[in-house]
Amino acid sequence: MDLLRSLPIGLYLEEPQTWLHKLDPRVKLIWLLSFLSSYVFANNYWRVLLVLLLILFTVFAKIPLRVWRQQMGWLLVLSFMVLAIGAISPDGLGINYQSRLPGNEQILTQPSTDKKTQITPTIADNNKQYSYVLFHQGFVKVSHRSWDLAISLSTIVFTLIYSTNLYLLTTSPEEITSGMESLMQPLRRLNIPVTEITLTLTLSLRFIPLVLEEIQNLVRSVMTRAINWKKLGLKRGAKVWLIVTERLLKNLLLRAEQMANAMMVRGFTSPNEHQVKWQELTLKMADWLAIAFLMIFWVIRIALGADVS
Repeated sequence: MDLLRSLPIGLYLEEPQTWLHKLDPRVKLIWLLSFLSSYVFANNYWRVLLVLLLILFTVFAKIPLRVWRQQMGWLLVLSFMVLAIGAISPDGLGINYQSRLPGNEQILTQPSTDKKTQITPTIADNNKQYSYVLFHQGFVKVSHRSWDLAISLSTIVFTLIYSTNLYLLTTSPEEITSGMESLMQPLRRLNIPVTEITLTLTLSLRFIPLVLEEIQNLVRSVMTRAINWKKLGLKRGAKVWLIVTERLLKNLLLRAEQMANAMMVRGFTSPNEHQVKWQELTLKMADWLAIAFLMIFWVIRIALGADVS
């Protein structure tokens, strides 16, 4: 279970403080939403570009290699597995395909003017013939559609997971709360409890390390007992893991109750009675520069990244 510590997904990196840490949380949140929303109705070139941008952001931010090496490594392995499985999977079109040229390149020629000779149309093959099937060897068959779907699925897996993880890695829960509360201020006019929502979000982010710690402790406790799973069989093994799951839920509920009691002691009886001022948010020069690059990002997305098919 040391994998949970070597892959701290969703945890905040306190040291060192990179330039991503120093950006305003609202700017980073808008960048995150841009990455997730620009993927919709985009071509595969843009989707691959998003993956490359995330890798470049990680490298140029000078985040320690020990932090993101295994995270990105395992995520790239998962993405390549999705790419391989999607590429060789059926594309859903159950018809036979054959090589053909586009319609504008079909030129009918008449080889003979003899009345007794039947006129047979031929196709001028000046360029390389178009083939729907990219690769076919044995049971492995990769078509244009399956390859496009594979690229789409693999890139969305990487973009969705790693962009969110990079945001949580460089933004503390308090900054996330203050940024979201600042952006959600117009919703107060609709009588939406903005403070309660942001406070619940902060507690959820703080609760993630506790969940990982409880899972790690319980799995280690099972491993130290050297249980012979082959002798237990399937039924008894499932019973053991059911007991472990029950203990995990009890421990998590106990931690939640302790956290609630600690908040009540400190006066968190109601958001309206105990207002929390997380921090002052001000846009600096680096934030305005990030906003300018965001505008360029969307201009390129609209001009070149749209899926016209």
